Amino acid sequence: MDKRVWGCSFVVAAALLSATASLQVKGGEEETGPYEVVANWPQPFVRTGYVMGSIAGIFAETPNRIFVAMRGEAKLPSPLPSGFSGFWGSLGLPRGTMPPSPDMHNCIFAVDSAGVLLESWTQWDHLFEPDPGGFGGPHTIKISPHDPDRHVWVINEMAQQIYKFTNDGKRLVMTLGERGVEGSDEKHFGRPQDIAWSPDGFMFVVDGFTNSRIVKFDKTGAFVKSWGTKGDGPGQFRSPHAIAVDHNGRIYVADRGNSRIQIFDSNGMYLDMWPNVRFPDAILVTADERVWVSDGTTGKLLQYDATGKLLSSWGVNGTFPGAHWEFHAFSVDSEGNLYTADSFAGRAQRFRPKPGAPREQLVRPVTLISGR
Repeated sequence: MDKRVWGCSFVVAAALLSATASLQVKGGEEETGPYEVVANWPQPFVRTGYVMGSIAGIFAETPNRIFVAMRGEAKLPSPLPSGFSGFWGSLGLPRGTMPPSPDMHNCIFAVDSAGVLLESWTQWDHLFEPDPGGFGGPHTIKISPHDPDRHVWVINEMAQQIYKFTNDGKRLVMTLGERGVEGSDEKHFGRPQDIAWSPDGFMFVVDGFTNSRIVKFDKTGAFVKSWGTKGDGPGQFRSPHAIAVDHNGRIYVADRGNSRIQIFDSNGMYLDMWPNVRFPDAILVTADERVWVSDGTTGKLLQYDATGKLLSSWGVNGTFPGAHWEFHAFSVDSEGNLYTADSFAGRAQRFRPKPGAPREQLVRPVTLISGR
């Protein structure tokens, strides 16, 4: 090659490299990974003098209908502390401490993509009133990806019940468990936590903080079987908190008290264990066989492959935008936006993919069956 041509090529390449380097942003900690936080989402709507209570569950049915499960509204102190920013985690309460006597109002509501209130199912608020000396509110809200009618399922942990509502919230069509009665038989629960469905129509309940078992039901709500006891051996649990099912019918359980994920077949046969997951709060298996787990202690979203190998993680503990005090639940819509529920900070957050974010680092949307 002519030396003049080679030299010119070298100068051009060096200039391009310099230009690329100049575009790189200095500093940063990748606290939100491949996502960016959507500011001021959702928009305020609770009553004057109150603030959102603990946000326990979130589920994106569509990009314009996102369900939120809230453990009531918390009455603000008077006068307000300096620097109050709109969620009770900012009040400086001890970690994990609920505001005194939340008012069970707006326990189930839905917002649009801009965070504007679409609907509030206040007609069902009475279901979540606590027993004397206890605390109330919904724990989980979900829709089965295999249900063409898109019924909305809500777990009422402290009342020992699970509800199945019509999609519009006008009718309660099924109730599992007896209100206020704890038990470990076919018709009772011991603080149920989460629910998931297999492609062949069965549903699985994490039950829960008292019973430490998994309960399997058919599509009519009839008991099929249960498995698990309290302990730290294979097939045993300590405060299991979340559950997910992959397309092969494998059951993934967030065994939170044992800091691990356990995997079973659909009949409860133990298959595998992934240790050293500090505080697994929520779990989702996507169609690309990626297993996503939120860590309630570190505030991280963890991505594993089907063998349990950690592929990526991001997140940080805190109450500033993009951080999580307790990363309790998450969901993703059909456009890839990620929604998170922070039970200690009393807020929901929306994250959208950053421009050019690597696809393999994003949570893949979960497709709901059409039919409505």
